[in-house]
Parts: sequence; structure tokens; C-alpha cells
Amino acid sequence: MSAQAAARRRRPRALTLVLGVAVAAVVVVPAAPASAAVPGLVRIAVTSASNSTDFRSVTATCPVGKVLTGTGYELNGATGEAVVDDLRPNGGPAVAPTAVTVGAYEAEAFAGNWSLTAFAICANPVAGLVRVSASSASNSDDFRSVTATCPVGKALTGTGHELNGIMGEGVVDDFRPNGGVAAAPTSVFVGAYEADAFAGSWSATAYAICANPLTGLVRTSAVSPSDSNDFHSVTAACPLGKVLTGAGYELNGIMGEGVVDDFRPNGGPAAAPAAVTSGAYEEDVFTGNWTNTAYAICATA
Repeated sequence: MSAQAAARRRRPRALTLVLGVAVAAVVVVPAAPASAAVPGLVRIAVTSASNSTDFRSVTATCPVGKVLTGTGYELNGATGEAVVDDLRPNGGPAVAPTAVTVGAYEAEAFAGNWSLTAFAICANPVAGLVRVSASSASNSDDFRSVTATCPVGKALTGTGHELNGIMGEGVVDDFRPNGGVAAAPTSVFVGAYEADAFAGSWSATAYAICANPLTGLVRTSAVSPSDSNDFHSVTAACPLGKVLTGAGYELNGIMGEGVVDDFRPNGGPAAAPAAVTSGAYEEDVFTGNWTNTAYAICATA
């Protein structure tokens, strides 16, 4: 065999050895896995007694070691005859929230039994989590609005609201986080109307639950049909691969004549929520067309 032929036969073996080393290098240096933005996410529910008293209050508390990222509620059995006055996360501007208190009044005298469920969306500790608030002026105007904005450098994970001084005579019509399908929310707008003429002074408070920016944080939405039906329900779901940290809603066209009866994240004590359902009734007979919008705040699962 010539020296030139022998060299040609040896080259493939040398090349095989080089490729083998390259393959081995790929095997021993795997790609880093994606990390969850909110590990340990679950939904906790607590329900009040069912009776015919005028006022109902209940608190849902996160399991020990977890913090509150979002809120929700459900009125059971009142079908538009009761209104949620308080959806109040605890915590503060330097303290992470761990619970939410929901308070509801009968809007009109209601003889039947009804109950109230509070939902707490909870996760393992989230960096920089705090609760901030802003309150409107207190007066006797028919409409009240206020926006709570996260501190610079933080993003919105969840929401809350409180009506002060009106005790069942006011309804939250707008509970709207900003942001979008490609933009993280940073604030929540609360708009409330008097359900019936009310002579006293009252105010509205917006609560923003905020954290250091979470991976993949966005706000999605879904809108019900526009018609004059008494009840409108709609579900906003997180994009595939994301989970629900918080939510919001908005009634359009009804201006104080509609009541959000259900503001219900899905999930459970061992399952992360990934969608929220908003269900609303006409509080009084209303002949115009109106819609209900649900907002979902979502982060990478």
C-alpha cells in the first residue's frame, strides 16, 4: 500500500475521534432549564357561614411559608342582591401580604341565605413582594376612581379594592390592571359608582400587590358578548406555559347597575391557577347592552 493511500485510510479514524470528543462535550454540558417565576403557586379558598344576615366577611390566609400574589371572591346564593365592599390584602409598603379579607353587604333586602368565599393565590416567597395602596377623595359624588401604582422597578402581580363609608350602596365597576399581552402590568385602576342615591361621603381604595419583575409577566383579557341579558360571564386564561398570579375585571356600559358576583380563579390547594372567571348580574333592571371583561395576570409556570 502506498504512503498516500495509507494516509487516506487513517483520516476517517482521526475525524471520528474528534467528533466523539465533541459529542461527549455536548453531553456533559446540558442547557440550563427554565425556572418558574412563582414556584409553589396554589389557590386557597375559605367560605363564610350561609345565612340571611346583611353583612358577611371572611379571610383566606396563605399556608405557612407562602405569600399572597393575588385575590378573588365568590358570592353564593345572592345572584346580584349582594355586593363586595372590601377585597383587602394585608401587608404594606415594606411587608409582603399573606392573606385577603373579603366583605360583602346585601345591596337590597334579601330574605334568602347566602355565603361569601375568599380566594387567596399564594406562592413560595417572591422577591420584593409588597402591598401599596391609594385612596380617592371622600365626598358624596356618584362616581369615584383611583389608581394604585407599583413602586419604580416593580411589577403588578395582584389586585385589591375597598369602598369606605358606603356599606353596600356602592359597586366596583372597573377593577382594571394595566399592561397587555406583551407588557407587564404595573398598576390597577378602581372605578366605583353609587348603586342607589347615597347622600353621605364615601371613598374608594385601590390595592396593588407588587414584586420585583417576574419572568414572562403579562396581562391577558377576554370580553363577554354585548347584549341586555341579566347575567354575563367570561373567563380569561393564561397563555400556554404560564400561571395566574392575580386578576381583574371591568363592566362596560352599565355604569353602576351591574354587580360582579364571581371573581373566581381556578386551581386549588395543590394546583396552580391558570384562569379567572368573572360573572356579573344586573343589580336593577337595565335595558341597555353591556359587557363584562375578565383580566388575567400571568407569569411563566
